[in-house]
Amino acid sequence: MGSDEILDDLHIRILRVTEDLRSIQQQLNCAAMQAPNDPELMEALCQVPEMQSLQVLKGAVDQMRHFLWFYMQVMSNDPEMGENLRQGLSQASGKAAAPKSKTSASAVLDIAADVAMLKHLVESKHRKPN
Repeated sequence: MGSDEILDDLHIRILRVTEDLRSIQQQLNCAAMQAPNDPELMEALCQVPEMQSLQVLKGAVDQMRHFLWFYMQVMSNDPEMGENLRQGLSQASGKAAAPKSKTSASAVLDIAADVAMLKHLVESKHRKPN
């Protein structure tokens, strides 16, 4: 598969996932609006499987949000910020590789994103406002 095909597939998949997320949000919004007037619906929405699936979705969306922020910063035209993020990621990877540590790749990305955000916030305090 060529790079153009890979990018086209990725673009189509992003559009599909974006539409799915919008649809899920609409359905949850409708359920939230109807639930106060429908005790059966309220009970069904509060069941363990539904709450667990929402927690899984929330975790995946949070992870993706962190990763996309990181990715966009690295790919931006600011090479210094990209290098700081890469260093934060390598430091976080070093901490994750400590003995008896079973940190997932997503946790490493979360740590790197947090490190980068903190560095950015500290640096931005010393900048003049626009």
